[in-house]
Amino acid sequence: MPAITADTLTLPRLPELPESATDWRGVRRIVPARTFVEGEGFQVRRPFPGVDLSLADPFLLLDHMGAVEYGPGEAKGAPWHPHRGFETVTYMIDGAFQHTDSIGGGGLITDGATQWMTAGAGILHNEMPPQEMIAKGGLFHGVQLWVNLPRELKLVTPRYQDIEARDATLLSSPDGGALVRVIAGTLAGHDGPGVTYTPITYLHATVSAGARLDLPWPRDFNAMVYVLSGHGAIAAERRPLDEGQLGVFGPGAALTLRAADVQPASSPGGWEILVLGGLPINEPVARYGPFVMNTRQEIVTAIEDFQSGRFGQIPAEHLAHRGPADEELP
Repeated sequence: MPAITADTLTLPRLPELPESATDWRGVRRIVPARTFVEGEGFQVRRPFPGVDLSLADPFLLLDHMGAVEYGPGEAKGAPWHPHRGFETVTYMIDGAFQHTDSIGGGGLITDGATQWMTAGAGILHNEMPPQEMIAKGGLFHGVQLWVNLPRELKLVTPRYQDIEARDATLLSSPDGGALVRVIAGTLAGHDGPGVTYTPITYLHATVSAGARLDLPWPRDFNAMVYVLSGHGAIAAERRPLDEGQLGVFGPGAALTLRAADVQPASSPGGWEILVLGGLPINEPVARYGPFVMNTRQEIVTAIEDFQSGRFGQIPAEHLAHRGPADEELP
C-alpha cells in the first residue's frame, strides 16, 4: 500500500489531547459495507448508502474498490456516464485510473493521487484502467466518495482538481505511531489541498500496530471512520472496527482511535483507515443514479438536459470507448 509514505519523526505533530479534559465522541453505530457491482463489472464495498444518510450528510456514497490483484485482461473501469448536483472524489491507493471528462479535465490517478470532480450543472466523464494495467494486470485499490452540494450550488460550473500524492498534507501523531494524510479540509490548523464547496475534512491514516491516534474534530461536523485494511478499535469504549466496516460517531470535540496490537498479513503497515466528516447540509435529497438534486422535478430536468446534450460532448478520440451506460438513461 504505497499511497503516500513518510518518516513520521520528521513531520509536524498533532497536538496531545488531555484525557480527562477532552469531550471524546462515542460510537453511534457500526455499519458493515455491502458488495455491489459497478461500471464494466468491478466489485465495490459500500458502507453508505446503507447507514441512514442523515448521519452521513453531506456525504452521499462511499465505494471501496479492491484491494484486488488483476490478471492480464481483467482490469475494468467505468465507461462514459453523466453526473449532476454533487462532487466525486476518487483517491487511488494502489494501481491507477485514467480520468477523462467533457470539460477537458483528466489525467492518471495513481498511488496516492486524488481527482476531485465537481459535476455541478452537469458533466460527462469516465474512469478506466490504463492500457498497461489492462494488458498486464496488477494491484488495484482505491476509494470513491460522493460529496453533496447545497441547493444554491447544485448548478455551479463544473470543475476538476488534480491532487497529486505529493500535494497531500502529512502529519504525525505525537509519538510518531500514526501517519495522517490530509486530502481536504483542516485538521488541527493544517489544511489539505482539496478545495471544497461543502465544509468537510477527509483523511487517510496509517496507524501502526498498538498505536493510538487522537484527532480534534469540529463539534458541528459529523464524524465517521472506514477501515481499508487491518484491525482496530474506536472511541473510549474501544469498539472493534475491522476491514470493510464503518464507524459512525456521536457528538463531541475529538476522536480517539487505536490499532490492534497484531495486524493481518494483508495490512503490513498497520491499521489503514479513512476519517471523514462534514457540516450537514440538511436539505431534501432526490437521487436517481448519477443525478443528486433536491426534488423529483429537478431529476426529470437533469435527465432531459443529459439526453439533449447539455452536459457537454465526449471528446471525439474517446467515442470508440463508449459503453452501454453512455447510450441513454431510461
